[in-house]
Amino acid sequence: MVNPRPEQEALQNGYFLDLVLGSEDVEAFLTDLAAFSSESLSLSDAPVFCGITVLRKKRAATAASSDERARVLDELQNTHEGPCLTAMDSMGSVLVPDLVREVRWPEYVEAAAGQGLRSVLSVPLVVEGDTRAALNLYSERAHAFSDADVERAEVFASHASKSLRLALKIAQLSDARNDLAAAMQSRTIIDLAVGAIMAQNHCSQEEAFTILRTASSNRNIKLRHLAQSIIEAVSSGKVTTHFEE
Repeated sequence: MVNPRPEQEALQNGYFLDLVLGSEDVEAFLTDLAAFSSESLSLSDAPVFCGITVLRKKRAATAASSDERARVLDELQNTHEGPCLTAMDSMGSVLVPDLVREVRWPEYVEAAAGQGLRSVLSVPLVVEGDTRAALNLYSERAHAFSDADVERAEVFASHASKSLRLALKIAQLSDARNDLAAAMQSRTIIDLAVGAIMAQNHCSQEEAFTILRTASSNRNIKLRHLAQSIIEAVSSGKVTTHFEE
């Protein structure tokens, strides 16, 4: 492998941006990024398989790969120690020149060798907050990654990190929008139910909400679900809520 020329780096950066803009969600972006990484870091006589793992707080691990074997190994590292988690923890590249001679992570090494792979290179991706991520490269050849290859992979990962951070920010904004829409919908349903209770019991809004909350607690039913059932009981048709995007 050789370091990319400036014009090649520009093309890569443009393609990274296209991946972000063209992906429906983080999972789709990671899948496309894994395929692009494999294509960019492989040679005709030395294919490289790629896996990308992202660990986000309070979310299941997200993994994408360019090859079925890479997927198996990435998923294995979600629950067992291996070069990927080690790279994330140390924020430094981890190289396994030959899995046959590797003594670290015995369970992982056995599984990796069983997939017909011999070399592994894990490079951390720089993200933000509690999120951790790594680019995992696999080869069927022992000693497949030279010092120059490691350097090139690290440069590639630094550019990929920028697009990953952008994809994660977009995902966070989308999640926040969806959470807000759900909260507004829930609030509207509860307000409608409170109004129905006020009309039936000739009571104040505060008293009606207390009645609703007490009933929710006594019946062990979520407040929103109880409110929905009340609205359905007093309405002659289906009640829906709409919010403009």
